[in-house]
Amino acid sequence: MTAATDNLPSEASPASFSPPPPHAHPQACLPAAARRVVRTRTGPRRGSLLAVLALAGLLAACSPRQLLVQGVADALATQGQADEEDLALARDASPFYLKLSESLLKESPGNLKLAQSVASGFTQYAYAFVASEAERLAATDAKLAHALNERARRMYLRAHRHAMTALELSAPGFTARLMQASATPDAVLLRPEQVGLAYWAAASWGAAIALSKDDPDTVADLPAVVRLATWAAHTDPTHGHGALASLMGTLEAARPGGSVAKASQWFDQAIALAAGTQAAPYVAKAEAIAQPGGDRPEFERLLHLALAASAGRPDMSNQVMRSRAQWLLGMADDLF
Repeated sequence: MTAATDNLPSEASPASFSPPPPHAHPQACLPAAARRVVRTRTGPRRGSLLAVLALAGLLAACSPRQLLVQGVADALATQGQADEEDLALARDASPFYLKLSESLLKESPGNLKLAQSVASGFTQYAYAFVASEAERLAATDAKLAHALNERARRMYLRAHRHAMTALELSAPGFTARLMQASATPDAVLLRPEQVGLAYWAAASWGAAIALSKDDPDTVADLPAVVRLATWAAHTDPTHGHGALASLMGTLEAARPGGSVAKASQWFDQAIALAAGTQAAPYVAKAEAIAQPGGDRPEFERLLHLALAASAGRPDMSNQVMRSRAQWLLGMADDLF
């Protein structure tokens, strides 16, 4: 697989959640306007049935179970952004975290930060621990490599579904607009809080397409992927300290009729935004620009810069990219 997914830094943590203490009055979780309704003296004959029903709905909405689910969901979304230097530990711990987060997301589908964390988690796990292993086995065990690629593809699509479902819930009709062939790539349809979801929806979708070369229907979705990433870039081109710019570079280089010069500009923007702290944009540019162009000196220069960046900040993303850069350098004779 190429650098279609760029394992990139995750987004900012969500705001903290503080449920009312156990001894709090039931009205404590109601908005001020609702509390005023409760305090209003209305006799049983003059009380509005609609007001009662609305109040019951508000009380149900802040039931202890939902408060607990929402609190744990917020905590998991925050934990999902934590740095982890030990790749083996991250690999072993990720399945439990992903399944738990996915289960909570079903209970709290409107939690955009949790949806973003789940989508990023499945995408990064598939890239770092499944698809990368498939690439390394391709020359020695084609059957196992194919099985791993199929698993990675399913995980990418799973991540994509979670991200797109959350985007649709936050903006009904979003998916239909995105899939319209006449939709302009330059339309600004995203709110700032939707950009992270759009990034992971596009990254996972592009990665699935990269593993679906024999499926014309899936490959035909590439223009929609580009459109989605472009909408996100119009809202926040600096997202993820260069993560989105790097994805834009990868998509520009991969799409039919794409401009190498424009892709290079996106990668250079990503490198500048990361300020030398992220290995991913160097690796992405090496694979998307230098390797297809047959420029081995530039390919190796970029990968050595990736190694230097990862040494300065050994978080999980950089460790994954460091491992990939080392592998690519070892494969240079076969690639050129």
